[in-house]
Amino acid sequence: MTSARKKATLNLIDKHVGGRLRMRRMMLDMSQEKLADAFGITFQQVQKYEKGTNRISAGRLQHAANLVPVQFFFQGAPVGSGTQPDGSARSPAYVSEFVSSSDGLRLIKAFTRIESGVRRRIVDLVQEIAAADGE
Repeated sequence: MTSARKKATLNLIDKHVGGRLRMRRMMLDMSQEKLADAFGITFQQVQKYEKGTNRISAGRLQHAANLVPVQFFFQGAPVGSGTQPDGSARSPAYVSEFVSSSDGLRLIKAFTRIESGVRRRIVDLVQEIAAADGE
């Protein structure tokens, strides 16, 4: 693997891990300031972690394990072959981005409170709307 390609892959992983940190923080309704206090850093550093601008150290990941198991941060992380270590396919980037957005988290939280039969009908409705928009 070339140096540039290796750096790009590491950058994708940094962004993925940072996005997962953001998703978990938002799922816990925790502010960046509160997370920063828990980590003993500034909220600006949390912002850099969440954007993948700065790499989260192994020590910080271990500290974050108080919030969630460390493997959570790597679920769905990009690997060279386009598959996960268990052989399953990765989620497209847009899925991870949506799920970790504030709208995505709000939708997921509300959706999971709906009875499963109604959820299926909602999915059918959304698919019909999406198909109509594609025409």
